[in-house]
Amino acid sequence: MPKPSVLFVCLGNICRSPLAEGIYRHLCGAAHDDESIGSAGLGGWHAGDPPDPRSIHVARQHGIDISHQRARQLSLDDFRRYELILAMDSSNLARLTELAPKDSIARVELFSQACHGTQEDVPDPYYGAADGFRSVYTMLFAGCEALVESTGRDTAS
Repeated sequence: MPKPSVLFVCLGNICRSPLAEGIYRHLCGAAHDDESIGSAGLGGWHAGDPPDPRSIHVARQHGIDISHQRARQLSLDDFRRYELILAMDSSNLARLTELAPKDSIARVELFSQACHGTQEDVPDPYYGAADGFRSVYTMLFAGCEALVESTGRDTAS
C-alpha cells in the first residue's frame, strides 16, 4: 500500500500539530528529515520557534523528542506537496478548504474524521494547564495509531 505524505495543521504550529507530527513520525519510525511528514500553522506568529515547552515535555514523557522542530506557516505549495492535510479542528478545516488552490493534490480532512470517522475537534491546549496537553497527547496518539494502520505506513519495531 502506498504511503501518503501527511501534513498536520493547527493555528500556530506550536502545540497540536508539532505534537501530532512527532507522534506520527515516532509510530512510523520515520527520520526527523523525512519530508513526507510535516506540520504547519495557519498563522505565522510563531514561525521559527520551537514547539510550546508543554508539548515538548509531554512528548518527552512518552519517549518522543520534538524539540528540534520549528514552527512554520502553511504555504500554498503544501497543497501540491502533501497528499493528506489534516486539520486539528473544524475552524482550521474551514480555513484550509478556503485556501486550497485549484491544482491541489491534497485531500484535506479533519484529523478525527481521517483517523476515527468522527467530527471531534482536537482542543487547543495553549491557554490551559499541563493536563490539557496530556489530554491532547492521548487524543493525538490514538488518532495517529489509527492513521498508521489506515495508510499502511511501516511502524517502528
